[in-house]
Amino acid sequence: MGLSRLAALHGVATSYSPSADVTVSVPDDTVIAVLAALGVDAATPEAVRESLAAAESSARSRLLPPTLVVWTGEPLPPALTALPPGTSLDIGLDRGGDGGAPPTRRMHIPADRPDPAVSGRGVAAAGPGAGGESGTGAAEAAGGGTSTGVPPTPAWWVEPPLGVHRLAVRAPGGRSATGTLVVAPPRVPQPPARSHGFLVQLYSLLSARSWGMGDLGDLADLAAWSGRALGAGFVQVNPLHAAVLGNPTDPSPYRPSSRRFPDPVHLHIESIPEYGHVPDRGTLDDLRQDAATLSDTVLNKGALIDRDAVWELKRQALELVTKVPLTPGRRAAYCDFLAEQGQALEDHALWCALAEVHGSDWHTWPAALRDPRSKETARARRALLDRVDFHCRLAWLTDSQLAAAQRTALDAEMAVGIVHDLAVGVHPGGADAWAQQDAFAHGMSVGAPPDAFNARGQDWGLPPWRPDVLAASGYAPYRGLLRGLLAHAGALRIDHVMGLFRLWWVPEGRPPTEGTYVSHDAEAMLAVLVLEAHRAGAVVMGEDLGTVEPGVREALARRGVLGTSVLWFERDWAGTGRPLAPEKWREGCLATVTTHDLPSTAARLTGGHVTLRHRLGLLTRSLAEELTADATDTAEWLGYLARLGLLPEGEGDEEGAVRAVHRFLLRTPARMVGVWLPDTLGDRRPQNLPGTWDQYPNWRLPVADAEGRPVTLEALAAAPRPHRLMEVFEPRGNRPGTRPEPHREIHPESRP
Repeated sequence: MGLSRLAALHGVATSYSPSADVTVSVPDDTVIAVLAALGVDAATPEAVRESLAAAESSARSRLLPPTLVVWTGEPLPPALTALPPGTSLDIGLDRGGDGGAPPTRRMHIPADRPDPAVSGRGVAAAGPGAGGESGTGAAEAAGGGTSTGVPPTPAWWVEPPLGVHRLAVRAPGGRSATGTLVVAPPRVPQPPARSHGFLVQLYSLLSARSWGMGDLGDLADLAAWSGRALGAGFVQVNPLHAAVLGNPTDPSPYRPSSRRFPDPVHLHIESIPEYGHVPDRGTLDDLRQDAATLSDTVLNKGALIDRDAVWELKRQALELVTKVPLTPGRRAAYCDFLAEQGQALEDHALWCALAEVHGSDWHTWPAALRDPRSKETARARRALLDRVDFHCRLAWLTDSQLAAAQRTALDAEMAVGIVHDLAVGVHPGGADAWAQQDAFAHGMSVGAPPDAFNARGQDWGLPPWRPDVLAASGYAPYRGLLRGLLAHAGALRIDHVMGLFRLWWVPEGRPPTEGTYVSHDAEAMLAVLVLEAHRAGAVVMGEDLGTVEPGVREALARRGVLGTSVLWFERDWAGTGRPLAPEKWREGCLATVTTHDLPSTAARLTGGHVTLRHRLGLLTRSLAEELTADATDTAEWLGYLARLGLLPEGEGDEEGAVRAVHRFLLRTPARMVGVWLPDTLGDRRPQNLPGTWDQYPNWRLPVADAEGRPVTLEALAAAPRPHRLMEVFEPRGNRPGTRPEPHREIHPESRP
């Protein structure tokens, strides 16, 4: 009982429910290990008693939680309304969100205040004098009534503007506390209107100018073409986070070294202004020729995308490019970037420099260098200053090309533009885990509990953030991460968005089945997300597929965070189990037919994904049983599409069926509709096959046609099949600003 109480006080679950009628107890050893990772001793019954007494005493005496959330226009949190009469509050305003408001605002809770249950309400949207946000007037802020039926603000509450503020309270009797006050708008920005767009793994989209994999120049070109010629409103890409250095590196974009900074492997080298001023043209030309050869092996000779080989060529080119002196204007822009990014960028660049010398896992470095704040690390920084500057420069160049891609998308009249992706965690040996060691739970890994699709559970090998450290810091690492990602994004997709609420922690050395859930302060995590998205003017969507805790989707929807709905999973699970009628789909979602972790639509329609899993030994039933079940599922969907009049091509037309499932998506109220780019060509191969490591070339396949032949961006844009599919969304005659152009088939000799 004591262990359960102690665990509950620290957000650690002692049981979980994989389904409504099943409850699974978590092993005590797991609970004890997770508490230890949170700095709580529960190793013995005596330790449990002492830790529990300390935690309960702290909870009773605490005036404020470490981080407090106020939503504009909503009731004040109980932590504020329950403060003792006579308490003084000092709010140190966040200048990033106050538009020049005074640096400190003081308020006092009168001894004769009315019952907060009757008169308390939240902060109304800050007025023009507090950051330029429209909202209620001064009379309401002083406690006057409103015409909207919302209870009045307590007279003692003077509204702070949107932002992250310092909060200090002093209660009668000498008690005091400090914390962080997050004032957020009620919802994230919404898409301006229904839009459609492409989903693509950027590395897989090679153009004639690529250096062996897709890059930010290709992304800008895809956005310009699809926006202008196809009426697309967005392009969603995989995480572009910095990968762990090394050869071989981990090709998965979902296990990066840093989520805060992008990977320079995505740079389009020739677009860097200094490229044209490199004196050693011969070496650059040789590198460019080697890159063309590398692309040719992928496009025409069946080779896989080799990220390490691409990086080696680009690194050599960048060594030459960054030796070119910056012009005064470019130098000023670079200095501004350094100042804006501050310590976080310096830490990231230093990790990169140290990794070049000592290897890519900081756990194996000399002991003194494992501490980013040690004297030895400071000396190493001075000794490696040129390399640190090199990696800072690469971060700036990549950031600049990300900005250019978004500008290109908006210039093409895209409603949203580039949709970036936030991975759920980072590599344990990478830059973020080194620089933010105090914020991560040591000896723990994020994963998933057993479910209907994976009886063994999952261990993703990603160290989790400590919720207590995040809260104590006012969520500073999280805020910095979001601000960096949203800087050049029209929208942000959050992988495994349920992680804002809780994550499955697996103690080191234990199987995923012996993990447990650890909860975050979801209110604070959401408030920071909503605030940063508001500041960036960006849409937010979450990947909420699979097992989702009750209430999570509702909480996300309340804050305007879109969900993810995939056609094959949308059935009337509470009723008949048949395909869910389009009008019953939720409006607040990105609707797609498939994703990077699922079979392509052509593979789904033909059963090719089943035979692939059979070849790799991944089936849990016989091949015949799996094929029969899959064919039954597909036939039911196609029959439903035919009855809705969405399959005029009739049965047996694979390309027509691909168009039909997308016609269905347009029948739903979904705000955003995504098209998996390989589906436009009939590509049958998944980009990632969960449950495999070296059995399948995950994250290394170029976009290809139905025969598996790689296709360049130029060939894709000229091919008839993509245009036929996209006419489902925008008939050619209705596309503004397009000129008719002849379609041509892709023949092997016409491919670069």
